[in-house]
Amino acid sequence: MVFPETVFRFKHFEVRQDKATMKIGTDGVMLGAWADVKSNDEILDIGTGTGLIALMLAQRSQQASVHAVEIEQEAFEQASENFDLCLWHDRLRCFNMSIQDFAEATSQKYDLIVCNPPFFTGGTLSDNHERSLVRHTIKLPHGDLLLSVRKLLKKNGRFCVILPYLEGLRFKEMAQSNGLFCNKVLGTKPSLLKPVERLLMEFSYLANQYEYKELTIRNERQEWSSEYINLTKEFYINL
Repeated sequence: MVFPETVFRFKHFEVRQDKATMKIGTDGVMLGAWADVKSNDEILDIGTGTGLIALMLAQRSQQASVHAVEIEQEAFEQASENFDLCLWHDRLRCFNMSIQDFAEATSQKYDLIVCNPPFFTGGTLSDNHERSLVRHTIKLPHGDLLLSVRKLLKKNGRFCVILPYLEGLRFKEMAQSNGLFCNKVLGTKPSLLKPVERLLMEFSYLANQYEYKELTIRNERQEWSSEYINLTKEFYINL
């Protein structure tokens, strides 16, 4: 689900998204609320877009430094504006470059890396060229993403992503071949009678005990479920 408002207001910050190609949606909100922020001093958001996930992690982490990388110029400008206007502006910084170039240029290592990555790898490009580039794995092939994460993640760090179900399964196999093991998964369903459509996955360098849970976004009345409310209540104004 995508929220198209020009300005989307959360409890403790606002997100302007009139310039950004990809608008705020439940995928980003779930990842920002689900990623484990405990014991994190350095956090990186890859492909930040409007800056939503970075803002959520800054709210949750209290003292962590949060960096964000965004290759698209207008989205970079929008995220930077949203960072400047929030309560945690002194802990947020955005870089206008590809994650491939960023990984080569920096010596910084991160405790937590998050990404809501491009996922559609087939079909034809739509008329909206920029949106297509974001949704297709053209600017950020998953192999490049994993190589960049390996360069940037601390030895005891964690890497979290959200992907559609089948793409997530393929990504999990690719990550393991790159030495990153999936330790935790949250499968999300849009409603009770629908199958799992998204996988939120946490990876690390260690093959720890595997944990799988499921969450339904909307209940039988097509209202936010109690599980979804519990996950996101620190952010949505009306929860």
